[in-house]
Amino acid sequence: MAQVVAGVAAATRPRWTFSWSSDPFIFRVGEPASHRQTGRVNFRSKIIAWEKLPEWRVSVRASGRKLVVTNGCFDILHLGHVTYLEKARNSGDVLLIGVNSDAAVRGLKGSGRPVNSETDRASVLAALQSVDGVCIFTDTAATKFLAAAQPDIYVKGGDYILDTLNQDERRAVESAGGKIVLVPFVPGKSTTGLLEKISKL
Repeated sequence: MAQVVAGVAAATRPRWTFSWSSDPFIFRVGEPASHRQTGRVNFRSKIIAWEKLPEWRVSVRASGRKLVVTNGCFDILHLGHVTYLEKARNSGDVLLIGVNSDAAVRGLKGSGRPVNSETDRASVLAALQSVDGVCIFTDTAATKFLAAAQPDIYVKGGDYILDTLNQDERRAVESAGGKIVLVPFVPGKSTTGLLEKISKL
């Protein structure tokens, strides 16, 4: 009987889980996870077609949840990205990411970019727990995307101040009653830095 009980206890013991320590960049193995997912997941359902964005926004507003929006290229996802997105998500209830199209990234970064296609970049972002929706937009500036998304909070990463933001983007947010929050990037973490390291291998 003791062997049976021990076997049951072993069988019901939790699998390895991960939880964050007080240091935002360190996690521990073997501690209970506070946000364990249950049931089936489908990250593809988080990818929102451009023409469906207004309808999606209406549904979020009807639910009474606060929408946080950010945007970018997100070419090669790294710790700086996921830390920034976690902070963005924790500013409200729902996080929507606008992803620059391949053509827009080439316009912003040059002919060698992006490394990953717009579909791949959107899919990887959609698989993150902190992300609730991803929408690809075609312009280099996010003005039209922000006008359609109508964020309650717009999070911008980097060493910006309000006066150095794209002022058309700023007006698109503020004219709809949105608030802008500036979040610094994680030092030493960037796609450009990763590509430079890879080129030296």
